[in-house]
Amino acid sequence: MDLILSVFGSLRLKNFRARLSFRDPESDKYIGSDEVWDKAESAIRRAVETLGMEHFEGIGEAAFYGPKLDFIFQDALDREWQLGTVQVDYNLPERFELEYVAEDGTRKRPVMIHRAPFGSLERLVGILIEEYTGDFPLWLAPIQIRLLPVTEEQVPFIQQVAQQMRLVGVRVEVDRSGERLGKMIRNAEKEKIPVMAVVGAKEMEANTLNIRTRASGELGAISVEEVTQRLQERSLITVIFDGNPTFL
Repeated sequence: MDLILSVFGSLRLKNFRARLSFRDPESDKYIGSDEVWDKAESAIRRAVETLGMEHFEGIGEAAFYGPKLDFIFQDALDREWQLGTVQVDYNLPERFELEYVAEDGTRKRPVMIHRAPFGSLERLVGILIEEYTGDFPLWLAPIQIRLLPVTEEQVPFIQQVAQQMRLVGVRVEVDRSGERLGKMIRNAEKEKIPVMAVVGAKEMEANTLNIRTRASGELGAISVEEVTQRLQERSLITVIFDGNPTFL
């Protein structure tokens, strides 16, 4: 559960509740004894209460082999979707006759935990697109930076810069549309590109990029090396640990 909450925190997903997906006592589709089911359901209930999570019970939503803790998200249209899930399973270890050797040398039966931090990846991506309305944080954006040449003379330099960035994992794009600079900037803003870099004769000579970001606006001329380093640092791992997805 802590892992799932860490993932959701990094993705800035907050509009969710925990559903305790328990068995329907009137149904005969479940395997295992009542004692085992009661034990598993109690473990899940204690976990959410310990973490102080908002939750509700979904009777009949359990898998046939055990109860689940499902994370239910509400999208922009107030529809509910299941993402992450944790299942406590006492039944399958019994059916598979699983054992481990304890510290005292005796053989014991383990408890199985099924864990899916994201749930369906396609569903997660759909929810993220709606949550961000396409305006992804820099570390998650499909295109992190777009390089904009003032004239065709800067294109070879820009392509060289782009290649350097790609070598360290930066997702970069060069605008070769041939539009006027103002139109290129408007197009990048419309497409919600997190970082734009304008390159004219002055920037090419100084080996700098004139940076404009959606998060912080105009940042002025910054060296190619420093821009590349900042972008590289804003990887997924960095965001998980420091919670800072911006270019700064």
